[in-house]
Amino acid sequence: MEITCNRCHQTVQAENCYCPVCGLPQFVYSADGASGQGQPEKWNEPMRDAGSVDWKAALRAAIMLAVPAGMLCSFLSPLGVFGFLLMAATAAWVVVLYVRGQQAVWITMGAGARIGLVTGVLGGWTAVATTGITLFCMRFFFHAGKSFDDLWQNVVNQQLTQQWNSMGVDAQTIAVTKAWLLAPEGRAGWLLGALTVLVAVLLLFAVAGGALGARMLARTRRPQV
Repeated sequence: MEITCNRCHQTVQAENCYCPVCGLPQFVYSADGASGQGQPEKWNEPMRDAGSVDWKAALRAAIMLAVPAGMLCSFLSPLGVFGFLLMAATAAWVVVLYVRGQQAVWITMGAGARIGLVTGVLGGWTAVATTGITLFCMRFFFHAGKSFDDLWQNVVNQQLTQQWNSMGVDAQTIAVTKAWLLAPEGRAGWLLGALTVLVAVLLLFAVAGGALGARMLARTRRPQV
């Protein structure tokens, strides 16, 4: 037997206690007492809330997509600024896969943003780990450390120094700053700061992508009441 939801007027099977589209509880009356024996058990099942997240399913989708995306968004990736857009698209796609796996029609933007945040955390840490492993291998296994050191010295001695001079920074301050940046501690500190900024920006783009993915699903698939 098929019934119609009172809210969205979509078809609901008799064995369902809530509408699979909008989640409205359905009251089904049956003249056959035997046919309704299984109903009380189904009423004990938690209702699907568009604002809640099943994190077990969300993490599966996030890990599957965020890890490879994080590798492509590493500090040395040739994608450059497009890596941020890739992370946003990855978070949106994680939301789509999550909604499909839950057999839901839509989730709220807040739920999508939370899924995007988790995707961004996984992708950001993967990007940091990929950057560190790549630098370690290139310095100690491929003996390319001198090329990195020469590049950094060129950036500090030419590009940064010209910028400081144009800003009117005094010569003593420039000399002290250059000495710190060229020291091993300075290089490590600059790299740590750059990676922190990378993770923060990836998180922002992932949250925005997750919210946008949930918004697009709501606009295209949520029934108009």
